Amino acid sequence: MMPMIPRSAVFAPSGATVFCLLIVLGACADAPPAAVPEARAPQPSAKAAIAPAATRPELIFLGTSLTAAYGLDPSLGYPARIQEFVDSAGLAYEVVNAGVSGETSATARRRLSWLLRERTPAVLVIETGANDGLRGLDPDTLRANLEAMVAEAQALPTPPKLLLVGMQALPNLGAAYAARFAAVYRDVAAQRNVPLLPFLLVGVAGVDSLNQPDGVHPTAAGQRVVAKTVWSAVEPLLR
Repeated sequence: MMPMIPRSAVFAPSGATVFCLLIVLGACADAPPAAVPEARAPQPSAKAAIAPAATRPELIFLGTSLTAAYGLDPSLGYPARIQEFVDSAGLAYEVVNAGVSGETSATARRRLSWLLRERTPAVLVIETGANDGLRGLDPDTLRANLEAMVAEAQALPTPPKLLLVGMQALPNLGAAYAARFAAVYRDVAAQRNVPLLPFLLVGVAGVDSLNQPDGVHPTAAGQRVVAKTVWSAVEPLLR
């Protein structure tokens, strides 16, 4: 798991691509340590990982290993690239990478509650749910967690602007499950009036040259592509 650091289009993947994506993301979750190297790595707590609050308004990315830049130096992850875009645009925001490998939406929900007690984000990006899909968890549980996270952020005295990032379900769980799973993100975004980025890895998923040997986590080059995708959705929120 990469520590949280400051300063740092819609894609319709094939069933095979989504299957591979979620299989490897699941390896970041609760697999036995003997089988999953990432699970063996030290896992610092959110409180230990987070840096002191910045003086500039904060753009916080709450996410999984994809956001944490698993396998790379954090300076090569997409949140760090977003900081470069922010600075180049002359915008006064501090990017905080709050990605943690392997967590489900339930874990993200609990972590967000702590995070919002410690920080006051101006913009909050929520990327979670891949491991819910891997485990075949009830989409209604994912829905409840996402709704609670968005509601908690929106209930703050100074609510942050929000961006929700969606995920796809395993194809072998059936078309009905996949449809319910995908609908969760669309419904929560629509009902809560939150912009939605349907898939993080636009132009990266399934491209060998842009992924690490696990076939899922982006390389530095892949992270640069992800940064451009995310920037297209985040930049309007910063204006």
